[in-house]
Amino acid sequence: IPKNIGVITSETGAVFKDIIHRISERYPLTLTLYSANVQGARSLADLLNGLKYFNKCMNPPDLIIIARGGGSLEDLMPFNEEIMVKEIFNSHIPIISAIGHETDVTLCDFVSDLRAPTPTAAAEFVVPIKKELFLKSFELIQRLNKATSRLMEKNHLNTQNLFKQIPDLKALVDQKFQSLDFVEVKLINFL
Repeated sequence: IPKNIGVITSETGAVFKDIIHRISERYPLTLTLYSANVQGARSLADLLNGLKYFNKCMNPPDLIIIARGGGSLEDLMPFNEEIMVKEIFNSHIPIISAIGHETDVTLCDFVSDLRAPTPTAAAEFVVPIKKELFLKSFELIQRLNKATSRLMEKNHLNTQNLFKQIPDLKALVDQKFQSLDFVEVKLINFL
């Protein structure tokens, strides 16, 4: 489960709001936004700078989501540029490509560690539902408690069986005293 997710997208678009909303309702954690133009002349430089920023920062995120909503083929061209593909490939941080809608495909999708069909789906991929984790943990704790109880019961029965196999020392000592008394009587009678 990541502790910090870097997001490269437009600060003003609905995409970042959708990612924030989905993550906050599933498993709240730290999101670090690198605001980038995702369309137009500045978009390629902004996207590249975002990747470089996260890969060189002091406390890098556990993963990066590159996201934008749908658009025409021309709008998605920065995500098909060779320099962008190489920068994603060279990233030390895992990258999820969440560009466009399910039917949109870019070259970034092929070189990223994971392709999400939508930005919202990317948020769902990276974090579990906290409530489900709690329920699963609770179930595992119950199973562990039952297994521990069974093991303790088995060990208790084994211990009881071992105690039953230990001879009664008092009876053995009494028996030896009787034998000793018998020998003593024989000796006294013999003398």
